[in-house]
Amino acid sequence: MRDVSTRSTSLRARLSLDMTKSLLEDRWTLWIVAAVTILLFVFANLPWHLDDYDQAKQAFTSFEMIKEGRWFYQQRPTSYEHVATKPPLVGWISAGLFTLTGSWDMAWRLPSFLAAIAMAILLFRAATSTYGRIAGVIALSAFGLNLLSPRLATLVRTDMPLALVIFLIGLLIWRKIQKEEPWKSRDRVCILALLTAAMLIKGPIVYAFLLPGIGMFEWWRKGQGIPAWCGWWPWVASLGIFLLWVTAGILFQPGFFDEVVIREFVARFGETIHRPQPLYFYLPHLLHKFAPWSVLMIALAIVDLRCRNWRLRSVFREMSPETFWLLCWSVGGLVVMSLIPSKRVDRIFPIVPPFCLVLAAQIGNVFANERLRMHVYRWSAVALLLSILVTGGYTISKVVSGYRDHRDALVVFGREVQHEAEAHRWRYEVVSAKDEGLLLYLLRTHFIEADRAIAEWNRGDLDALVASREKAPALMRELQAAALSQLKSKEQKEEQGSGYVLITR
Repeated sequence: MRDVSTRSTSLRARLSLDMTKSLLEDRWTLWIVAAVTILLFVFANLPWHLDDYDQAKQAFTSFEMIKEGRWFYQQRPTSYEHVATKPPLVGWISAGLFTLTGSWDMAWRLPSFLAAIAMAILLFRAATSTYGRIAGVIALSAFGLNLLSPRLATLVRTDMPLALVIFLIGLLIWRKIQKEEPWKSRDRVCILALLTAAMLIKGPIVYAFLLPGIGMFEWWRKGQGIPAWCGWWPWVASLGIFLLWVTAGILFQPGFFDEVVIREFVARFGETIHRPQPLYFYLPHLLHKFAPWSVLMIALAIVDLRCRNWRLRSVFREMSPETFWLLCWSVGGLVVMSLIPSKRVDRIFPIVPPFCLVLAAQIGNVFANERLRMHVYRWSAVALLLSILVTGGYTISKVVSGYRDHRDALVVFGREVQHEAEAHRWRYEVVSAKDEGLLLYLLRTHFIEADRAIAEWNRGDLDALVASREKAPALMRELQAAALSQLKSKEQKEEQGSGYVLITR
């Protein structure tokens, strides 16, 4: 009787395992995950605007390239004395896309979106080819269905393009370790090109995400002949190219040394200019933003340790070199970025793709015990369902609240002012304000000071002015024959920016 009960339990377990496995391997599951991921990438930042996360600063790089021909160094819109702090590569890409599409929204947001799609495809293919179809689906889901990736996928920032370049370098090293192939000249040229691209996207921060992991791997696997280090010259040569850009900026651009070298780079390691965050800042944010996948990774690690009777050394001793590299890559980047006092959650995003591959390795190296394998697949299916519900629900709520709170109020206002200006052939300017994005909505490269605006208006050189509600009363007293137009920006929450009005004759 006991044998019959045991066989019945075993049969039910095997049936449950087969059903869960079939669900995760089903092509419709893959298509649903891919479709939901793309939809989240497209819609997560609606309504589109440039009023937060320093998006306007990045957008100005390509805007000034097209409008003023500043292809290597751009000016901050708030002052002629301040230079933009971003290297120019993503700006060049956006300028090229604007030439092709004629749309600034597409030109600014496509680089991040295309980088996100490329990373998702590469992740799925890499995980599937090495760890199997189920691991590939979970890796794709972990990358697309979290609270970081959809947010950054259409944000006008350099985080996603930088993450793609870092991922390509790490993936090339992973393949070399996996196949135990020596580094060839062609491989080193590829590393040089990718490192140079990373330098021209965001500077030497690429070193923080890769060199610690390479150092850890080389130290742990020394003497085994497994190549993770391609040699010094690609790293030195790419840094040399970046330093040429920096040196030319110091020599020929007033304010470059103070704004870029000191404030943007050196000050990141101090506590005087940028607000410092505690050492542990990234860890809880990563656990939260990457949930439920972070919880699944921890659960799988605990189960693995329990199966080994909590012998931690056996984990590293039996771990494959390519999996150990993924661990070094992701953990090394997290540790070094945590040591830098200036922190922001989106800066840690380049470690998310290697963590997705670590999760794929955990699932792919599933235990021989059939019962444990059933639990792993079941947990993975639950995590997948939860990620769709949580990420989808969060995104929908953000989009709905964005339209309800008129987060795109300045975008709409700028579009209406442009329409009126074209219809009446107005000559107009924007009085200096704190919202840099307003200039881009009105297709202007610089603000105008209030005194100059009054002088040009009274000379008859201007037909309209855009000003904040705070400055409008004082301006109206000085402007001759001026009237407030009915066009004004809708009310926003206080932290979203000021209100603006249009002054006409």
